[in-house]
Amino acid sequence: QVQLRESGGGLVQAGGSLRLSCEASGRTSSSYPMGWFRQAPETEREPVAAISWSGLVTTYADSAKGRFTISRDNDKSTMYLQMNSLKPDDTAVYYCAAKEVHYSGTYWRANDYDNWGQGTQVTVSS
Repeated sequence: QVQLRESGGGLVQAGGSLRLSCEASGRTSSSYPMGWFRQAPETEREPVAAISWSGLVTTYADSAKGRFTISRDNDKSTMYLQMNSLKPDDTAVYYCAAKEVHYSGTYWRANDYDNWGQGTQVTVSS
């Protein structure tokens, strides 16, 4: 099983930036598709961005396009989410996820993933 740990969350003003990190440990492999999700209070967990094992294929939610960038460094077993031009609507707990499958593409739905981090809070003030 893969253990995931997010970091980098915090409080930022609207228009600011944050970079989230997700470090994988345990039965790690650079061949796993990964993704970022977020969940605001009283809402369902929603996908933000996904990345293939190679990093060559990425997918973004419409709300993230042009503002967020997902990337990964397989040598460091770490995935990142660079978030720019943050808005109050981006306030949520952000989770990283990994799916233990050898697949060259990405997965989008939360139910597709079988490993999750504990989450990191992102709060954007207006």
